[in-house]
Amino acid sequence: MVRGKQNLVIFDCDGVLVDSEVISVKVDQLVLEDLGWSLSLEEIIERFVGRSHAHFLEVVEEHIGRTLPDDWEDSYQHLYRQALARDLRLVDGIADALETIKLPMCVASNGSHSKMEFTLKRAGLWSRFEGRIFSATDVSQGKPAPDLFLHAASALGFDPHNCIVVEDSWAGVTAAIAAEMKVIAYTGGITSQHQIQSEGVTSIDHMSKLPDAIIGLTGK
Repeated sequence: MVRGKQNLVIFDCDGVLVDSEVISVKVDQLVLEDLGWSLSLEEIIERFVGRSHAHFLEVVEEHIGRTLPDDWEDSYQHLYRQALARDLRLVDGIADALETIKLPMCVASNGSHSKMEFTLKRAGLWSRFEGRIFSATDVSQGKPAPDLFLHAASALGFDPHNCIVVEDSWAGVTAAIAAEMKVIAYTGGITSQHQIQSEGVTSIDHMSKLPDAIIGLTGK
């Protein structure tokens, strides 16, 4: 059942709730180097941040000219887990923002459920969002397709036009626009403003500004 004109705030996870993007990109660089593809951190951000794991794998296999085995990630997962366990932090200002926002909230990320469970528990946010966490693995296409955001809205009974998406990547902003949802682009992370700014998109450079940005879009 669609909940009338009620509003739902949909958060991306990495780079919006947890400050994990820089950590993961540095490990990505080591992994790609080991697979035979040397890229700068800036190139990795441009090519992969905010995109699905399926997209990452497709592009990497095309570049290196071979299909990776199903278990190719097994020898690298410990690198991500160790780095995240050591360095993961909340995005600056998000804890206070979440306490201030009174609207229903959920998470919709291109990351896997297992990754989100690990990072959100590590950051102390799991209990806040448990049962309202959606992954690209739940739909046929991840961001930049709108499927994930539409799935989250439908699962929780909200009209897409009454949803506000908080994103920090080109893929996420593009997906939210395609879903005909309102968008707040967070530009205080590793993605530059020019990469994610689009007509009709509200931009903030610090999460302390998020509650007022939501009020500006919803009046609530």
